[in-house]
Amino acid sequence: MKTIPVNLGVKFCGVKFSNPFILSAAPPTDDLDMLKRGLEMGWAGAVLKTTSVEATPVELVYPMISGLSFENKKVVGLGNIDLISEHHIDLIEKRVKALKKEFGRERVIAASIMGAKQEDWQGLVKRLKAAGVDVIECSFSCPQGSMGEVSGAMLAQSVPATEMVTRWVKDAARKTPVVIKITPMVADIVAVAKAVKKGGADAICASNTIPSLMGIDIENFIPNPNVAGKTTYSGLSGPAIKPITLKVISELSKTVGLPITGTGGAVNWIDALEFILCGATTVQFCTAVMHYGYDIIEDLCEGLAFYMEEKGISRVKDLIGKSLPYIVGHDDLSRKNRVTSNIDLKKCVRCGLCYYACQDGGHQAIELGEDRKPEVDEEKCFGCGLCLSACPIDGCIELKESEKPRKIATA
Repeated sequence: MKTIPVNLGVKFCGVKFSNPFILSAAPPTDDLDMLKRGLEMGWAGAVLKTTSVEATPVELVYPMISGLSFENKKVVGLGNIDLISEHHIDLIEKRVKALKKEFGRERVIAASIMGAKQEDWQGLVKRLKAAGVDVIECSFSCPQGSMGEVSGAMLAQSVPATEMVTRWVKDAARKTPVVIKITPMVADIVAVAKAVKKGGADAICASNTIPSLMGIDIENFIPNPNVAGKTTYSGLSGPAIKPITLKVISELSKTVGLPITGTGGAVNWIDALEFILCGATTVQFCTAVMHYGYDIIEDLCEGLAFYMEEKGISRVKDLIGKSLPYIVGHDDLSRKNRVTSNIDLKKCVRCGLCYYACQDGGHQAIELGEDRKPEVDEEKCFGCGLCLSACPIDGCIELKESEKPRKIATA
């Protein structure tokens, strides 16, 4: 097979990135020596953890992190009650200067900011610009006091406040790209994103963590994380929220018309590719780095490059939004599609999960025969896909077209 040269580089907000993978504003970008190590390993850039003006009180609490496990798999999701960096702008502007001096144009240095009033937002922007930052990201997805209509709500939960503060920031940033990080915790995320565009921002970061209660210790009744006998709601990240992020990215890509940096749930290169196919230009990583380390960047780049070679695609740009035409409204889906389950008995391990799923959650189309061999009654099977989802063996069950008429229940 003839291979083609692959270029992983992308341009986002007019800034060149050596690959689409960047470190998000989070613990992995909050220590200078740690961050340098990550950038040296090959990350295209990083967003320094959200900072604030010196007068902003920051008192972190510990423990702040709790993991969500499922069926013995750790960190299906990660909960974090850490909202902001303990390092104020005076230190962050020094770090930006140091990082730009060391890495120059080889790595993109961005910084995330959060303010309580116009002077704070614009002051932070001006200081970061003077320090030489490449991109400014604004955290509109954490509580911002009384900036919105509801005290203590997230700024991006208010359409008017989102537009107003975006305009403040962009007026101060001028030519420096501004990215607004919004929250999925709204009734109409498109309206919020359009307010970001109307306010003059250059791009959107979609879509951050999901407020969650991470579980309860049933021995003492205290939820996680246990902070001296109390807890609060965590921001849930990691694989558990990937489907939500994909929905947000695709919806905004189809309706708003601003570049998107995707964040929330990507762990490997396939996840990142899915973000890109839904319309993201770059993909931010946090939980995956905290779980597996900075060096996942090697697998991310190699995996994407190999995939592109196999597909004969030379530029990441040609993948952006490629899946969007296949995402339609429910009314636009075919009602004539007739598929049924097809089980490969050579791969089947006789666990019976497809049978139980179909009997109690599907259409009772699967029976267990001799030696627990699953057998599908095509006339009963509606092709709902539940058995495929329940099966633990990849490729054991497929949905295939069928011409047999369905047996419709009469009672």
